[in-house]
Amino acid sequence: MASIAPSSRNFDIKDPSLAPEGRRRIEWAGREMPVLKQIRERFAADRPLQGVRMLVCAHVTTETANLALTFQAGGADAVLCASNPLSTQDDVAAALVEDGIPVFAIKGEDNDTYYRHIRSAMEHAPQLVIDDGADVVTMLHRDRPDLLPAIIGATEETTTGVIRDRAMEQDGILKFPIVAVNDADTKHFFDNRYGTGQSTIDGILRATNILLAGKTVVVAGYGWCGKGIATRLRGMGALVVVTEIDPARALEAAMDGFQVTTMGRAAGLGDIFITATGNVNVLDRHHLTQMKDGAIVANSGHFNSEINIAALEELSGEGRRTLRPFVEEFVLGPDRRVILLGEGRLVNLAAAEGHPASVMDMSFANQALAADYLVREAATLEPKVYRVPEEIDREIARLKLAAMKIEIDTLSAEQEHYLNSWESGT
Repeated sequence: MASIAPSSRNFDIKDPSLAPEGRRRIEWAGREMPVLKQIRERFAADRPLQGVRMLVCAHVTTETANLALTFQAGGADAVLCASNPLSTQDDVAAALVEDGIPVFAIKGEDNDTYYRHIRSAMEHAPQLVIDDGADVVTMLHRDRPDLLPAIIGATEETTTGVIRDRAMEQDGILKFPIVAVNDADTKHFFDNRYGTGQSTIDGILRATNILLAGKTVVVAGYGWCGKGIATRLRGMGALVVVTEIDPARALEAAMDGFQVTTMGRAAGLGDIFITATGNVNVLDRHHLTQMKDGAIVANSGHFNSEINIAALEELSGEGRRTLRPFVEEFVLGPDRRVILLGEGRLVNLAAAEGHPASVMDMSFANQALAADYLVREAATLEPKVYRVPEEIDREIARLKLAAMKIEIDTLSAEQEHYLNSWESGT
């Protein structure tokens, strides 16, 4: 893989000459991000992040570029590294470098390069971290405790990352406050449900060009991401089977009209399997051996641990080959083949472009305002995981509605009094 090696230029990307194409695509995404645009204009005027050293670990996409440029407009001194080896858009990385934001990311980088890039970004000695999956936060605590005293806080974009952050808090080792951006209503209601739902299917279709209608698709997990995936699959004519470990979510899936069963029983039924749980080995060895010939497996959770890829490799021995970009066939026997998409990584970013910009508009508006909040309030916050303040969540929803030219009702004085009183009854 050709790349520009780290040097005094302080970046590591595939090809700087890709910058013009990246800039055009960043501009295109920005048209669908009106909330972030308004925040960027305010940041440019107020400079709330002036001089703050930031490390942004995220999927290096057109939408993330608009967030990074918002931080830059606010006065931040930011560097960017990838949160997934397959999610980088190399032209976007080149455009950001040209705009003065150092980037350490190359699409398809191996694990060693991925972690080297994170370590390179850490050399920026960050004061504020924007994380996606908690790799930076965990590495800082484990490998670079010398950097911890300068860090005022972090934000976390994903369900998986929030789980890891809360585990660190519970174990008493978390050293700075973290705002769980993922838990904001304007993030997980929309990004996880509508964004993941659409982009996961987009990635599968781009990789395979298969027809979903008539296929049996097994969706592992019925959280917000799983709900979005299952709903859109049904809309395209697929027969959807849901697996769950949470009884309330399983009941919800059943009442939403989906077949609910165990993965052990679903393994022999599915034509396609999609994991969206944030857990490990959701598709394990004994599931892989039960699958139909030609079954397709894909992951939409943050890490590639949801599918037991090591078991798949062991079961196939040398019987594997690449059929199309991001489509790999594993031969498990004379009449059994399993197809793995995107190396088991996030299929919507490995094989497609990730979420539509219009939903990332709200997610990244949360990131921008949470960063502003941390800079203002860090001295009052303990080393704990916090929800996004409700006033930020509501402001983003209000701005998004205004951008969509949607009006809503407001309470009258009489209605406010009624809701805040106890005297009135039947």
